[in-house]
Amino acid sequence: MSNQAQWLAMHRMATQDSSIKDQKLKAGTFKRILSFARPYQTLISFFLVTVIFDSIVTISSPLLLRELVDSGIAKGNGGLVTTLAVAVALIAVADALLSMASRFLSSRIGEGLIYDLRSQVFTHIQRQSIAFFTRTQTGALISRINSDVIGAQQAFTTTLSGVVSNIFTLLLVAGAMLVLSWQITVISLVLLPIFLLPAKRMGKKIQGLTRESYNLNAEMSSTMTERFNVSGALLVNLYGNPEKERFTFSTKARRVADIGIKIAVLNRIFFVALTSVAAIATAVAYGVGGHLAIRKVITIGSLLAITTLLARLYGPLTALSNVRVDIMSALVSFERVFEVLDLEPMVKSPEDPRPLPVAQPSIRFNDVTFAYPKAEDISLASLELAAKKELVDSGTVLHNVSFDVAPGTLTAIVGPSGAGKSTISALLPRLYDVTSGSITINGVDLRELSLETLRSTIGVVTQDSHMFHESIEANLRYARPDATVAQIWEACDAAQIGTFIRALPNGLDTVVGERGHRLSGGERQRLAIARLLLKAPAIVILDEATAHLDSENEALVQEALKVALNGRTSIVIAHRLSTIQNADQILVLESGKVVERGTHEELVKARGLYFDLYERQTL
Repeated sequence: MSNQAQWLAMHRMATQDSSIKDQKLKAGTFKRILSFARPYQTLISFFLVTVIFDSIVTISSPLLLRELVDSGIAKGNGGLVTTLAVAVALIAVADALLSMASRFLSSRIGEGLIYDLRSQVFTHIQRQSIAFFTRTQTGALISRINSDVIGAQQAFTTTLSGVVSNIFTLLLVAGAMLVLSWQITVISLVLLPIFLLPAKRMGKKIQGLTRESYNLNAEMSSTMTERFNVSGALLVNLYGNPEKERFTFSTKARRVADIGIKIAVLNRIFFVALTSVAAIATAVAYGVGGHLAIRKVITIGSLLAITTLLARLYGPLTALSNVRVDIMSALVSFERVFEVLDLEPMVKSPEDPRPLPVAQPSIRFNDVTFAYPKAEDISLASLELAAKKELVDSGTVLHNVSFDVAPGTLTAIVGPSGAGKSTISALLPRLYDVTSGSITINGVDLRELSLETLRSTIGVVTQDSHMFHESIEANLRYARPDATVAQIWEACDAAQIGTFIRALPNGLDTVVGERGHRLSGGERQRLAIARLLLKAPAIVILDEATAHLDSENEALVQEALKVALNGRTSIVIAHRLSTIQNADQILVLESGKVVERGTHEELVKARGLYFDLYERQTL
């Protein structure tokens, strides 16, 4: 092991968090890890062979050096000197080739594992229910896909190769040194604690500073993530204190800079201390070995070989002294990845889904009762920013709700805030499952349909329609990737947004900005309706789609909605009662119960809750 590699091994040993070795893994974790390695077992075998051969090559040069001095130079054998010199050069070339082969195989294994793990975690996370995303911290999820996945793959590359290489190197080097001179070998091993003490002591200081630096960087990263998106920047501009923001951030940044300086100085002290100890050990070996050589106990070539091997002895020893931390770090990363993969989605497709009848859909809510799931049922504490036990659960949100929506009709749902209107809109596309009762489409329970079939049948427009930070065309194609340009323009014109898009310098290629913030609320809603029209669903759900629009934009959106709702089975959740007066039926919710139902005229005449809401808005 070279001096640089030895220094890196020592530094890693010093700065790793040793507390991780005390963690206990779940049963079966190691078996699962091996299942991920199975597709790469041939590559891993070749990889280990190159590592073992590299260890053998490590001791070859010093032994050839011994022969070159003792049998070549000392005896005046020029031919042997030349031969051995060429052999040393060939060994150096072989070492380089083995190093390249090892790196190639390591990268193939490592990158393959990263790909497999990332793909599985990403796909699994996308299958989670909406409830999961309401509690989970986005940064923690990204960390699982990035940091923990990379940490996991190191189990089969850095850690595995390090353990195998260090064991073989240690055995070969120690064995060769014992054969050459057991006296110098014993003295060298006695000096090992002097080599380890500065590493342990200095390492604790570096470890504490490194952990503090990581925490501060994580806090600054979180601050920047929240402040640098459009919504966060808007809030800071409207309500924030720029001086306070600057002071808070700069204080943390200054502390990170100070820690960086301390770590740099300590690293240099650490490096100087280790190289000094190594130099002392070498001096002792030369001193003792020199006397042994004078007394003809060992040859000069043996002395040179031993001192060369000595430099390759401490690295594997110190690395193996920390091998448990290395292995546990990799295994814990695997376990954190498995923790996500083991979290079952609350809403899943049935194993044997039923087909959905082709006829125009009718919807039935039959005694539907619903309570939002508890935190421990939908997420992981380690993925939440502040995982605190909820003192009060949501309780039952809907109580025995029953109603029918006939094919091609419009049903409006109104009521005070918190009555359960949006919950109904979330249950129909199975963002959540009912607690009891059932919801059917054409007589088929939603839970008997595949999620793909169900959600391809339903189109939703919410009060704050989300847009990706991409072009208008890309956002529209998200609903229908195979749409032609003509079909896109047709949907845009029907949604009353076509003229606006044509007037833009880049037309459909215009980037809408993060969350669509480069568009006004009305433009964003009309684009969302165009996306819905492009999808062409049989069922439409509008959840307060015009709640935050001015009168001009509301008129344009209402005109677009006429096209979107025409001939489709529709459920409209409305705050403005003026927008749903022509509904085929209106359901009035209060405290999770349907307290009134009928047409607009019938409900006004009944002079109940609907009348109170209508009168209040009219006034």
